[in-house]
Amino acid sequence: MTKPLDRLIEMTRALGEPAMDYVIIGEGNTSMRLDADSFLVKASGHGMHGIGAEGFVALRLAPILALLDDPPATLSEEKAITQAAVIGESGGKSPSIEVSFHAMLLHECGVRVIGHSHPTAINQIMCSEYAADFALQRRFPDEVVLCGPQSALAPYADPGLPLALVMREKVGEYMALHGEAPKLILLENHGMIALGDTPAEILNITAMAVKAARIYLGALMTGKPTRLPDEEVWHVYRRPDEIYRRKLFVDK
Repeated sequence: MTKPLDRLIEMTRALGEPAMDYVIIGEGNTSMRLDADSFLVKASGHGMHGIGAEGFVALRLAPILALLDDPPATLSEEKAITQAAVIGESGGKSPSIEVSFHAMLLHECGVRVIGHSHPTAINQIMCSEYAADFALQRRFPDEVVLCGPQSALAPYADPGLPLALVMREKVGEYMALHGEAPKLILLENHGMIALGDTPAEILNITAMAVKAARIYLGALMTGKPTRLPDEEVWHVYRRPDEIYRRKLFVDK
């Protein structure tokens, strides 16, 4: 059986492939749940393209979650707590600055894998006044199937713990409204986050979100984008054949 780290490396490399235009240089980060108490996350300063085992660190979950409930007074204190949560020898590596939102989403959304990227097509919309329209409306069936009935949308916040706290609020609102975690979180002036149970699901959500962004941008060039009516969105999302198909995509 493939080890979790090997699967995370493979997924991260796929997201970092230059031809995909999802990330460049040191952008983006990924994580995977190891067990009830620990997880892997990309290390700070490592690019996703061609990343290896040296680009990840394992951490205990509880100390990172505690940061959200009782934020430390200083950034240096936060970094010390984060570094102390590293399992084993760090080899001089530090977890991604976004480690707090990875821990929060893995725990509170009940997912196993997370992929955070900055696709150009997504950010063309996230850096515009159309961000909310794109996040809250769906325009074609497979966008609904893979990305969910809506995306959670978070306003810009300073990367790190401030973003994790804002995201926690917006994801909580989404879960209260829909009764389940989002598949896709969109971050204004920042990027996107895919949440899932397998690396295949993360890659599929990311690819479909980028396709949806390109369609939306094209529709803006030709006029005002149309949308699927809400009743059609929920009809597609709850169709037994689409639920079955979605599961097949996840299990690959």
